[in-house]
Amino acid sequence: MVARLTDDEFFQLCQDNPTLNLERTAQHDIMFRSPAGSDSSASSGEGYGQLWLWNRQTKLGQTYESSAGFTLPNGAVRSPDAAWLSNAQFDQLTAEQRRKFPPVCPEFVLEVKSPSDRLKDLQAKMEEYLANGVQLGFLLDVEAEMAYIYRAGQPAETVTGYEQELSGEPVLPGFRLDLRPLRRLR
Repeated sequence: MVARLTDDEFFQLCQDNPTLNLERTAQHDIMFRSPAGSDSSASSGEGYGQLWLWNRQTKLGQTYESSAGFTLPNGAVRSPDAAWLSNAQFDQLTAEQRRKFPPVCPEFVLEVKSPSDRLKDLQAKMEEYLANGVQLGFLLDVEAEMAYIYRAGQPAETVTGYEQELSGEPVLPGFRLDLRPLRRLR
């Protein structure tokens, strides 16, 4: 049995094992996440790229790809495929907090289902994000051409077909995630 690791010990474990994709649950159970296949990675990269480009133009916050971990208010350490923090949230973090897994829940997260993922588990993860402060989340099942939109205080919305865009309003003013390039990656 692995002893419960402190935040610093868990961070050091991740630093000492950079080839492992680790997350931690609110109960401090360590989860080993298998690497994404190339299709899933390309889809995550496309989603992150669109978010990054929008943020580069608007300068409204900070974007993060899947190697960034965040310590949620419930104690879980999660690494969404893409995330966004407003400048107001980012500015509240100290330099030391930014060097590790900052104690903040992103306002926006994007998760892309890999073949090794169970949709039910990812949906539970999205609910956990909402319970910890996420205002908007997109869960993409590229293979099935399904998207799930999570908004604080609202039931999840299911979108079918990738010949459209998902609106980031009002959390990400002017951001629209174009699903069509993801479809071409299949």
